[in-house]
Amino acid sequence: MSTEEFVILVDENDRELGVCEKIQAHREGKLHRAFSLIVFNQNDEMLIHKRAKGKYHSAGLWSNSCCSHPKPGETITEAVIRRSKEELGIHISIPVLKGKFIYKKTFENGLTEHELDYVFEVVSIENPQPNPAEVEEVKFLSIQELKKEININPEQFTYWFKEIINRFY
Repeated sequence: MSTEEFVILVDENDRELGVCEKIQAHREGKLHRAFSLIVFNQNDEMLIHKRAKGKYHSAGLWSNSCCSHPKPGETITEAVIRRSKEELGIHISIPVLKGKFIYKKTFENGLTEHELDYVFEVVSIENPQPNPAEVEEVKFLSIQELKKEININPEQFTYWFKEIINRFY
């Protein structure tokens, strides 16, 4: 069984251009479809997670609740629901689309994230049961507490998460 993962290549208007193996797309900085999920609890606190040490980039940094890529043939909403279960161990309802944006960031290891990132939000009453291969730690913070943490220690947060907070919160 193949362990290769593929991402959907798109143009700036989200028109599909084909598929590419995930690491190759990141080596070559190809624009691809992605999503970032923001999970809130009933106290209006945001669930954030520290990326596992084994992640291919941004390992050990704090980020939004869940982020990934849809598989070829999968809708972005299906991907969000699938990955929230795989990464966080929570079942979510249909998430609400907050917006989307394109970003490009090259990391120290030479990989480049060039994503058309759809940002979704959902409220969940479930306690996360994170997958240790994906998530080292989770915590809930108010938006105010989160912004304070980002201002004090910006290097401890992923690039795209800081963009999401600046653009949408």
